[in-house]
Amino acid sequence: MDGSTIRRRFLDFFVERGHTEVPSASLIPIDPTLLLTNAGMVPFKPYLLGEETPPYVRAVSSQKCARTVDIDIVGTTARHATFFEMLGNFSFGDYYKPEAIAWAYEFITEHLELDPDRLWYTVHHTDDDAAEIWLDAVGIPEARLQRRDRDNFWQMGVPGPCGPSSEIFYDKGPEYGPDGGPVVDEERFVEFWNLVFMQNVQDEPYHVVGDLPARNIDTGAGLERVATLLQGVDSLFDTDLLRPVIATAETASGITYGARPETDVSLRILGDHGKSLTMLIADGVVPSNEGRGYVLRRLLRRAVRHAYLLGVEDPIVPKLVETSIGIMRDGYPELAEKADFILEMSEREEVRFRRTLSSGHQLLDTELEGLDAGDEVSGETAFKLHDTYGFPVDLTEEIATERGFTL
Repeated sequence: MDGSTIRRRFLDFFVERGHTEVPSASLIPIDPTLLLTNAGMVPFKPYLLGEETPPYVRAVSSQKCARTVDIDIVGTTARHATFFEMLGNFSFGDYYKPEAIAWAYEFITEHLELDPDRLWYTVHHTDDDAAEIWLDAVGIPEARLQRRDRDNFWQMGVPGPCGPSSEIFYDKGPEYGPDGGPVVDEERFVEFWNLVFMQNVQDEPYHVVGDLPARNIDTGAGLERVATLLQGVDSLFDTDLLRPVIATAETASGITYGARPETDVSLRILGDHGKSLTMLIADGVVPSNEGRGYVLRRLLRRAVRHAYLLGVEDPIVPKLVETSIGIMRDGYPELAEKADFILEMSEREEVRFRRTLSSGHQLLDTELEGLDAGDEVSGETAFKLHDTYGFPVDLTEEIATERGFTL
């Protein structure tokens, strides 16, 4: 099942159950505590906190999200990405745990047709209500329900709504790790659906200071994670939501994906960053040296650098953008209207940085050749690269770390 079909089936399922389909909000959030929209519930936060009256009591959305806290390991793992879509159904003081749990199970087993015998479930160790619903109302085997502490308490890392959660996992099979459920191994048992029972408020992570005005539901399912399971692949980079962008990078570089681990990392980074920067520019983020503009600039520069490492001499980012638009236009038709703007901005930034990259790389390569493994790159070198060539300090640090040095 392709990504567009999964998205559409999810939205239609909940619309049929009285939910209003809400278009994705921008990646530029209204919430001043956030740099980028990083979760499906972000646009609904005022409703969850009771600060505003929602125009509907049930909502369903596929929300664009950007998260760069793990940017340094993107491309080295099977599941980290800087852009993803979060499928979510929400209740604002309407239905609660019984409906949320039953509908999740129905959609997963009947509409996605995942094998119930490969599903596992977790609840917060204090949440007897959710456990009882899973066991008695839904009828899952008791042996596949596990209780956990903080792993089953959802919060965003900032003051705001929070609450206990129940997660659904898929067993990929014994070849992926030991048996025993998600409390034993989350590589074999992959979490793909999170039901958050949004009932509390925190002033700092995990410190509950009160209850919300109403009990709410915030369900999140990562589209890319679900696609990985349904398409029978081991990595989100192999799904139809990202693989075509990697194929574009293959064509531009002449390097085959799967040939070597180090080139695979670069190809995956090009795939992820190409799609991510496309969506950010489409939502109005402009490259700059601060805030979300710097996030965009860093994504662009990391993509260009990895293209440089693959020997790509001509601009590659516009090609990644074109492919990304082709993948995403079903869900976000406005991308086609903004295509020229996205292409022009991304190419201009790439051409400018390629001049910086070439000269800065030469100086840094010379500096590193004179060092032994574990040595430190001098602050003087980093300053010269930045001051003379405009070479970002974080890029100097990244290159030094890759080669076994410190800064």
